[in-house]
Amino acid sequence: MDFDVGARLRELRAAAKLSQRELASRACVPHGLIATVEQNKSSPSIASLRKILDGLGVSFVDFFSVDSAKAGQMFFAAEELIDLTSVLTGSMETSRGSMHFRQVGDARAHNLQILHERYEPGADTGEAMLAHASREGGVVISGELEVTVGQAVRTLKVGEAYLFDSQIPHRFRNVGDEPCIVVSACTPPYL
Repeated sequence: MDFDVGARLRELRAAAKLSQRELASRACVPHGLIATVEQNKSSPSIASLRKILDGLGVSFVDFFSVDSAKAGQMFFAAEELIDLTSVLTGSMETSRGSMHFRQVGDARAHNLQILHERYEPGADTGEAMLAHASREGGVVISGELEVTVGQAVRTLKVGEAYLFDSQIPHRFRNVGDEPCIVVSACTPPYL
């Protein structure tokens, strides 16, 4: 699934009757960021996109709402998972390594987001810690993942898991030499 972040942002900004400068001011981000994202010249980090969406009063789930999930669908083939990768990681696919996120079904309809996550070696959600009004947990399926929650830091290996209040600032990094696979859940949905 290809998702046009710039077009979606432009659509929501126009619907809110905000100029790029007004949105930048509300979101506490540089005006140039709004312009480059809308033109698809850059992809914002998750933290920057969160600020922009907060300025619009829009959640990640609503921003990336997917109309293709079939009502009542209970089982999903691998190719039916919703690829959020291009919409969330564009600017992160640098020297830090890439991240890939695939969502099971319609998170908003179930008030539960289940993700299959892949972190390449060096992948990092960024120094700007994430924080949102949710609870989240996950299990490492392969590789290893450093998870920081507040002041607590731990590198989780295969079979180990995390569960925490997402309002506490947090960060995920693959500090290993192999890709890391995680299956996670978040409620209410965040991404």
